Formats: sequence, structure tokens, C-alpha cells
Amino acid sequence: MSTLAPLLRQRLRRDAVQLSIWIGGTTALAALGSPTVQSSYGDEQERLGLLATVLANPVILLFRGLPSGAGEDQMVVFLLLPWLLILAALMSSFLAVRHTRGDEEGGRLELLSATPAGRWLPTAATMIHGILANVVLGALVTAVFLGADDPVAGSVLVGLSCALVGILFFGVALVAAQLMQTSRGANSLATWVLVVTFVLAGIGNALGTPSDDLTRMRSSWLTWVSPFGWAENTRAFDEDAWGPIALLAVTAVVLLGAALALQAGRDLGGAYVRERAGRADARGWFSSNGALVERLSASAIMGWVVGGLLSGVLATSLSGVVTQLGTENPAVVDILEKLSGGTDDLERGIVVVFFVMVGILAACAGVQAVARARQDEAAGVAEAVLATPVDRVRWLSAYVAMGLIAAVLTIAAGVVGALVGAVSATDAGALARDAVIAGAGQLPPAALFVGLTAVVFVLAPRLTIALGWVLVALGATIGLFGPLFGMSESVTRLSPFAAAPAPTASGVDANGVWWVAAVTVVAVAAALALMRRRELAAAG
Repeated sequence: MSTLAPLLRQRLRRDAVQLSIWIGGTTALAALGSPTVQSSYGDEQERLGLLATVLANPVILLFRGLPSGAGEDQMVVFLLLPWLLILAALMSSFLAVRHTRGDEEGGRLELLSATPAGRWLPTAATMIHGILANVVLGALVTAVFLGADDPVAGSVLVGLSCALVGILFFGVALVAAQLMQTSRGANSLATWVLVVTFVLAGIGNALGTPSDDLTRMRSSWLTWVSPFGWAENTRAFDEDAWGPIALLAVTAVVLLGAALALQAGRDLGGAYVRERAGRADARGWFSSNGALVERLSASAIMGWVVGGLLSGVLATSLSGVVTQLGTENPAVVDILEKLSGGTDDLERGIVVVFFVMVGILAACAGVQAVARARQDEAAGVAEAVLATPVDRVRWLSAYVAMGLIAAVLTIAAGVVGALVGAVSATDAGALARDAVIAGAGQLPPAALFVGLTAVVFVLAPRLTIALGWVLVALGATIGLFGPLFGMSESVTRLSPFAAAPAPTASGVDANGVWWVAAVTVVAVAAALALMRRRELAAAG
């Protein structure tokens, strides 16, 4: 124990800022839930109308939780629980990989293994660290609901659901770290498991059976193959079911045990899934630094492109649903108008809202591509490349260019998906026009986050990954939820996603495109200029 305590303290110090941001942001989102529902759906008839419309058009459940009643607290859980669960899962996944495969890849675990800590105490410290982080997150979420005078049982269930889903995906990421050869591969595998299970829960809810009074949905069997579905089926503030909590806890324990068993069966630095062997001779085009960056980034970019494509399809294929929403529930009309920047056309508004999501995916793709520079620097790849005639500016330029290309491809996929989704619509031409404009409008915000991440990489390399993702999360939260949380338009427009150009009936509203574009140019130019004198930074 005398060796375990210093290891745990080291992890707490190392992750203090990151965990504070993740836990604080998740708690803040939960805290804003009740006031938002009260202001947007304060009337019970409006809530009943919304639920009736949702159950009549269950595709909406792909992005929401499981309807379990028309009370205010039940509506908060329906609207926010999936996003609270996702934040807990992402926090835990990145945390697990960072302290296992990441440290192993960087050589830190090899040094620790040569001390009295051996090979197992660092893993034990990592597990305790991850569990404690999720316990704190769950306790704070519970406190938020209790502070809103919600029933104790339901409040505890929501907090426990967040904590246990986080611990479960912590276990998923630990297993991924044992299977994959690199931290990039482990993060990708854990993230794909998260995305697939989230979608399965949404599809399972959409295929469920609505209640006679149209206030509840009984999930189909498909929901029960997903941890997100288990958490939603606790039905906090309604049935308050504890069975799914036990299922989450048992699965989390099994995954943690599986990670330990897998670790026992491999050597330090080894993996069960080895990276694909390369060709004996490289192709001719593979002689440049840009080609190397493209090869290392391509698989990750494809995931964001697929996400953009699916979001684009939904943007235009839901046009009929939006018309019905506007007819049956004025409160929904008000919400969509706020989210889309005040447009008075609901179909156009939903296209704008979905393309804000596409823009966020594009920004994520760009940030991940630039963050790859930090991973390559920490792993020693950059040192080998810079030993060739490639200079620092040219080396970083390749990552920035790849980030911009990733953003363009993601948005282009969204536009293609929207065109496909619009084929069966009544006004296909107008929807297609709106999708093209909204898609093009999201490119400047995505490019801005590429530039900002590059600046962080140059000035504070060790914060590149954490701060790059935090900036995107902050912009997305303000852009998507700012109007719902009562933020003024001047505050909301501080998010580049909300300041993006948008289609109007007569043309295009430029919004804040000029300041976004100007800051992007300055950021990219500053990053490349400062890189001339920046020395390589070790992993940390």
C-alpha cells in the first residue's frame, strides 16, 4: 500500500484539470436541466403533446432517452440522461487508455515495472483512480437532482447510472488497451463500442411499444444489448427500477476482471491484436511527410465521415416529422427557432440544427488530426521525420492540412447524406439548397478549431489533446444548448457553430463568418510561425 498511494496521488495530480473539466461540465449540464424544462415545457399539455409526437415518430428517440412519463423530472431524464451518460463514458474511456496503453507506449510503465510497484500496482492505481472519478461524478449529479427537490430514489438512480456507465466503459477501454498495440487503436476501439451501443439503444427504443396514453415507451429487446439502454430502463422518477443498475455493476466488474486477465497473458509492450504489417517497399507517393500523416490519420477520419453522412440523412429525412411537431406543439416550434438562429421555417430550422451537429463532428475530425501531431511527437515519430530534410513548419503544416481535409470530408459527407434524405421529401429542391448552404457554413467553425488546436500544440504541447477537445465541447455546448439554457444571443454567438452562416428564405445569413474566418487565419498563421522556434517536447 505504501507504493500504491504515491501512484494514486500522481494520477490525481496529473489529471486534476482534465477531470475537473469533464466532471464539472457534466454536472453543469445536469444542473441546467430542470430550469430548461420548466422554461421550455412548463405546461403539462405541452409535455404531453411533445411525448405524443415523439412516440408517433420514434426515429427521434435515436437522439433522446426513453420516455417514462410527462412529469418535469421525468422530462429532464428523457432529454438529458443520454448526454450525461455519453460524457461519463468518454471521460472514462480516455482516462483508462491514457494510464495504460498510453503510458506503456510512452515507456513510463516499463520504468515503473522496474520499481517495487511492479507490473500490477500501476494497473490497480489506475482502476481505483477511474472508479473514484466516476463515483464523484455520480455523487454530484445525484446532488444536483436532490437540490432541485426531486425524489431521492430517482435522483440516486440517475447518479448511479452515470457512475456505473462510466465505470463500465472504463472497463471497455481497459480491455481495448490490452487488445490493441497503440493508444490510438485502443481509443478508437473504445469509442466505436460507445457509438455502436448508443445507436443500438436508440434503435431499440424506437422499435419499442408505446403506452396507451402515449407518455411511455416500452423498449424492444435490442435496447437490452446496450449499457445505455440498461441505464435508461431504470426509469428514474417513474418505476425506479434497480435491476438494470445491478446489470451495469456486474458487467463493469466482469470487464475489469477481463482486463486483468488479458494483462496477465501478454508481455509488456505486446498486444493481442497486432498492427498490420506494412509493405516491404513503400509506394512512390508515400515518400512525403504529408503521405505519412494521411496514412496514420485515414482510419480515424473515416469514422467521423460516416457520422457526418448519417447526420446529413436525418437532417432532411425528418422534415415531415418537424412539420407535425410544429403543428402539435408550439413549445417545440419555439425551441427549434432558438436552436436554428431564429428561422421561421421549421424544415429549414431542423436542417440548420442537424448541420450544427455535422459541424461539431467535422471539428472533432480536424482536432483529432492535429492532435495526432502531439501523439507522434510523444512517441518519437516526429524526431525521426525531422531528422530528414523536413523542417518543423512543413511537418506541422501536414497535420493542419489533414485536419482541414478531415473537416471538409465530414461536411461533404453530411451534404451528400442530406441530398439522399431529401429525395423523398415534398420540397426536395429547397431542402437540398438549405443543406448545401448550412453545410458550407459549418466549414469555417470546424477550421477554427483546427487552428486553435494547432496553437495549443505549439504553445502548450502537453495540453494539446485535453484542451483541443475541451474547446470543441465548450463550443458545442454553447451552440447546441445555449438557447435552451436561456443564454442571450450575444453569448450564444460566441460559439463558432452558432455564428456560422445559415440559409434563409431569400439567401444566406452570414452571421459571424467574418470574425470566425479572421481568427482561423490568424490562428493557423501564428501556429506555423511559432513552430519555427519550438523545440520537441517529451511525453507527459
